[in-house]
Amino acid sequence: MVADLGTAVVLGAAAAAVFFVAGLEWRYCGLAAAIAFAGVLVFVCIEPYRLGRVVRFVDPNLTHIEKIDPGGRLKSYLESHMAQSLATHDTNYQLEQSKIAVGAGGPAGLGLMNGRQKLLYLPEAHTDFIYAVVGEELGLFGSVGLLIGFAVLFWRGLRAAFRMGDDFGRYLALGATVVVVVQALMNMSVVLGMMPTKGIPLPMISYGGSSLLSTLALLGILMNVAEHAG
Repeated sequence: MVADLGTAVVLGAAAAAVFFVAGLEWRYCGLAAAIAFAGVLVFVCIEPYRLGRVVRFVDPNLTHIEKIDPGGRLKSYLESHMAQSLATHDTNYQLEQSKIAVGAGGPAGLGLMNGRQKLLYLPEAHTDFIYAVVGEELGLFGSVGLLIGFAVLFWRGLRAAFRMGDDFGRYLALGATVVVVVQALMNMSVVLGMMPTKGIPLPMISYGGSSLLSTLALLGILMNVAEHAG
């Protein structure tokens, strides 16, 4: 079993937001951010598939890497310990298929259930890359509509947090909001090629019982806080 770095980043972002709003001194915020950044770098470098995703994101054809490392040692390291499947061996495969899906959708999309990339072309189309399916079938309007939905959730969550009278409820609502919204933004960014590939579901949209259960629990907490905040 491989540790899930993406979920750790989401939870870290929520903790950082809570500590920042709570009034933690800037120097401690900077120190914590530096330690967290160094930790992410270490965890990326110790796993070849993670490092491969980052390198392929920055240098898709490995042209700059070959200039720096003509012996090909880094390339060999990146390819070591990788599962022998197309989706993991070629770290850009998922992203390329995702971009094809989003581009094929156009403004209005191909229509619900008419997407083609999910038919064994796009790996994990029902989980991590469900937003690409949305883009292909519902087009730009559907993709933007989904983004607006999470923006409304973010606005309502912040509204409830800063209207809450006691500190515990404020920080609880803020943390719940950040967890859901940051997870959604990370998923969308991966699908659109704005950050390296990371297996993280889209809240309330991706297939998966545990993700849906945890998201609904967070939304329930948020609704409770909003009701008390007025």
